[in-house]
Amino acid sequence: MSDDMYSVEQVAELLGLHVRTVRGYIRAGRLRAVRIGKQYRVARADLDALTGRPAPTPPAGRPALEVSSIAQVDGVDRAAADRLTTLVHAAANTGPDPARPLRVQTVHDEERRRMKIVILGDAAATADLLRLVEAVLHDGGLLAGEASDA
Repeated sequence: MSDDMYSVEQVAELLGLHVRTVRGYIRAGRLRAVRIGKQYRVARADLDALTGRPAPTPPAGRPALEVSSIAQVDGVDRAAADRLTTLVHAAANTGPDPARPLRVQTVHDEERRRMKIVILGDAAATADLLRLVEAVLHDGGLLAGEASDA
């Protein structure tokens, strides 16, 4: 679906209707719109629903699968969290499919020495990234310096 937004005047011009008719459709509930300040905005999908245009079909091929994952890492100080964040972002940005990159966010709670990694994207790429994080944490690579500091 397209994210295009149209003003009432643009909708009237596209449909060959008077502006008052379009406003009447909105007030009657026949056409969904969002009010922003004193103006209405109509989404392309809502305009298509009014005109009876079919929704675009997803591309042929394998169905898209997206995974949401939250990993929690305990016992991480600020420096280690920064290193782990850099590693995770670098791995996510060099994924196998540049058309469908992973989206990654990290949060560090200094007080609890806890870090959360939020990953959204392809299932296989997410699994690869989580395996990398696990290897770094369990093999002592990135956080090895912390064990000797404790």
